[in-house]
Amino acid sequence: MTYTAVPPVSRLVNGRGKTLRVSFEFFPPKTEEMERSLWEAIERLAPLAPSFVSVTYGAGGSTRERTHATVKRILDETALVPAAHLTCVDATRDEVDAVIRNYRDIGVKHIVALRGDPAGGVGATYVPHPQGYRNAADLVAGIKRIGDFEISVSAYPEKHPDSRHANVDLDMLQAKVDAGATRAITQFFFENDVYFRYVDRVRSRGIDIPIVPGIVPVQNFKQVKNFAERCGTFVPNWLAERFEGLDHDVETRKLVAAAIAAEQVFNLADRGVTDFHFYTMNRADLVYAICHMLGLRPAEKAAA
Repeated sequence: MTYTAVPPVSRLVNGRGKTLRVSFEFFPPKTEEMERSLWEAIERLAPLAPSFVSVTYGAGGSTRERTHATVKRILDETALVPAAHLTCVDATRDEVDAVIRNYRDIGVKHIVALRGDPAGGVGATYVPHPQGYRNAADLVAGIKRIGDFEISVSAYPEKHPDSRHANVDLDMLQAKVDAGATRAITQFFFENDVYFRYVDRVRSRGIDIPIVPGIVPVQNFKQVKNFAERCGTFVPNWLAERFEGLDHDVETRKLVAAAIAAEQVFNLADRGVTDFHFYTMNRADLVYAICHMLGLRPAEKAAA
């Protein structure tokens, strides 16, 4: 089955009169059922003409082949612009460089360059491969040596779990920008003031690349809370209270999740943010609803 997409456009104007851009993150499927879910999500979200769609990559390249296959299918069967994630965990420079050249050869022009979680999982000590790239900044420099890619990197409004303090994160972001990064996408957060304080610190360092907020619609509160604890994201009490008593009420939970995420992006947009990166979890319903409430419409409808 072939999936089509409306050709992406660079500008979408919402009902509030602002030019907004969105991007979506997917992960490569492990099973045929997950494959169907992924492509249903892509087909549903494609008409919103995202700036790009990114595809994640497991620690140590554990999803390398599936990531590559997903990216290639997006290139072959849609008009979307794929951004392939790439990490340097448990891999030599030669191995990583081969992946970069492979992406270049099939037409990928955008890479999301990440150090990656330690092979032992979040919380384990990260040890660079002896013959590998040392960190994300080193990886960005390696990518730029091989091709003229657009390169996005990660940013941490609430500090990376491995960093001793926030200035270490800013030093690393500066190193990634100096190496050639052109955009930073943040770890998800729930308090918008945290994001704006972080952007102020970034700008005070003279770093001027876009800092795109990463938004996670809460599909499952317990799962998101557990992941937030591992990656150092603060979960406010008000968020827990909104999901209280909904563990077995999926439909109500979806409505609450959509309202919370819409509230967050409304506030960000009202305070001047124009770009949003959604962690879709390969499910389109909440993300599509949030984009609709934000004022975004499929390209053909917006032109009508």
